[in-house]
Amino acid sequence: MRAHLAALLVGTALVPAAWAATPPAQVGALPAGDSAAGFAQVLAPRTFVFAADHGPHPQYRQEWWYTTGNLTAADGERFGFELTFFRFALAPPGTRPAGDSAWRAREIYMAHFAVTDPQRGRFRFAQRLSRAALGLAGAQGEPLKVWLEDWYLMADPGEDPHWRLHASGEGYGLDLQLDVSGTPVLNGAAGLSVKSQAPGDASYYYSLPRVAVRGQLRRGGEELPVSGLAWVDREWGSGGLGAQQVGWDWFALQLSDGSALMFYALRSASGARDPHSAGTFTDPAGTAQPLPSAGVAIEVTRTWKSPAGVIYPGAWRLRAPALALDVEVTPLLPDQELRGPPRYWEGAVEVRGVRAGAALAGRGYVELVGYR
Repeated sequence: MRAHLAALLVGTALVPAAWAATPPAQVGALPAGDSAAGFAQVLAPRTFVFAADHGPHPQYRQEWWYTTGNLTAADGERFGFELTFFRFALAPPGTRPAGDSAWRAREIYMAHFAVTDPQRGRFRFAQRLSRAALGLAGAQGEPLKVWLEDWYLMADPGEDPHWRLHASGEGYGLDLQLDVSGTPVLNGAAGLSVKSQAPGDASYYYSLPRVAVRGQLRRGGEELPVSGLAWVDREWGSGGLGAQQVGWDWFALQLSDGSALMFYALRSASGARDPHSAGTFTDPAGTAQPLPSAGVAIEVTRTWKSPAGVIYPGAWRLRAPALALDVEVTPLLPDQELRGPPRYWEGAVEVRGVRAGAALAGRGYVELVGYR
């Protein structure tokens, strides 16, 4: 879920303009129950095939490629980054638009780019939206390439198995190489991640939780060599949120003992945790085990109020008794809110705590969606 139910951020506001000649101006939240007729449904486990599954799955209504990470410059300066691509189909496979305009498209792409610069107290974000027409945006597999204008995530033709990432925004830009040689971790039941009791409210979901990255970060006129760890999430499906679900809190933590923890807490309209919340713990050897909702306790220890008056959790204590894990999770900056539409909080965090009695540190990302 790189929470990433996050492709559900692309919404039904786009559907009436499915094949209009100009791109729609607004993006909203995809409501529960929105029709997915004509699209493939996520109903049962499947066999994943790599590297093919890194590419698009056009028979499903939505999917996303989600990359977040923490970087360190040569002088020790810290940065966080996010680059996410969302694909949303406007009509089921096999349908054709009327007319012959080259602008008409059957898919919309949205991308978010953000950089956290804690030393300078800055969070910068940018959003792009385009139709998959005239080469403006699209996705392909083997070799992987996902792009929106000049932002992209793509297989590096000279360095297999590596990917390249490029994006730029207000005062910041990134050119990174990602080492994706690790084995993908299948979340849920062998990659089937069920989000509610309604059939089809599910996704196929895998992660690359510890991806070594290196490259250049541009800040104004500076070119800073950086390196660090990224987290890549991939999800696709055709369903929405459950009828009583309004959002989620998603944690992706890379711990200093070589392990990684992903957990998403789905929230109901009452604020209670939905029982379909779940996660995955990956030990230092790469062995993954599912985490049920009851296996992870999350306590909000601080809140933060955005300039628009939205109150978000601002720090957390996370405990997983079966893992003997007890950690504090703290944002690098309180304000890491992407002020869309849609509006959500996604930011770099620091981790401190213990596992099995031994001191533990770590870095990661947290995403908070559906707060008002």
